[in-house]
Amino acid sequence: MTENQSPAQIIVVGNVKGGTGKSTTSMHLIAGLLHAGYLVGSLDLDSPQSTLTRYITNRRDHVETKGIGLPLPEHRVLQASTVSNRDIAYAEDEAAVDECLTGLGQKSDFIVVDTPGGGDTLSRRAHSYADTLITPMNDSFIDLDVLAKVQPETMEIVRPSAYAEFVWENRKKRIQRDGGSIDWIVARNRLSSLDSRNRRAVADVLTTLSNRIGFRVAPGFSERMIFRELFLKGLTLLDLRDPDAGIRLNMSHLAARQEVRMMLEAIGLPESVEQDEGPGALGSADT
Repeated sequence: MTENQSPAQIIVVGNVKGGTGKSTTSMHLIAGLLHAGYLVGSLDLDSPQSTLTRYITNRRDHVETKGIGLPLPEHRVLQASTVSNRDIAYAEDEAAVDECLTGLGQKSDFIVVDTPGGGDTLSRRAHSYADTLITPMNDSFIDLDVLAKVQPETMEIVRPSAYAEFVWENRKKRIQRDGGSIDWIVARNRLSSLDSRNRRAVADVLTTLSNRIGFRVAPGFSERMIFRELFLKGLTLLDLRDPDAGIRLNMSHLAARQEVRMMLEAIGLPESVEQDEGPGALGSADT
């Protein structure tokens, strides 16, 4: 695929740092698009962990075991080339990504790509095809360090860090290939419910950095146990309103679902789940 001729919109979820919620974000994006009525392709490039692949496998198993009608994406997983020659391996990895995106694009309105921590060839190639790049980060200066070096005394930005430069390089590749642009969004995950000096400082640096290197800031997900629990059934918070999901909503679920809505709205993706009316709409709430 020397040019992306697919009409599908490609959403890449990427960050060189692990543990930031990339796979959880990817799965909720997939579910949001599926529930909005779109055909969705998904691509897992993190084959050593394969969290997104296991998530979708769990979902497929749950659907088949319970005989329910939850929507599923067209899923693929890619492994990096094992050829010892570096140049050949590089070419094989690029060709594999191209072929996979082309194939999924023929069947999908959107393609969501989950990438590994680090910047291997598979991830680099996928980034260069992104229409939208979503970078989840935990709300801390440890995670912010992958975007910029910050002077600790003044909180001034010294320079962009490795991942910001990685994105810049792929933005240039995208322009050179087809004149397209990458809409880069940084999603702040694991936000504390309490105001703090650290939270305000991170927000201030992100605002300054967003203007400097060109990204938008979106709300992400809090640290909630429900995200981990739903993984075992392959479900997302956007599935819970469906009676086929087999889980009754409680107040914690409602708060977490609102976070998902806010993220989808900030990103600009369609989200078709009806607004919750409050606890009266739940019936008997589980704890």
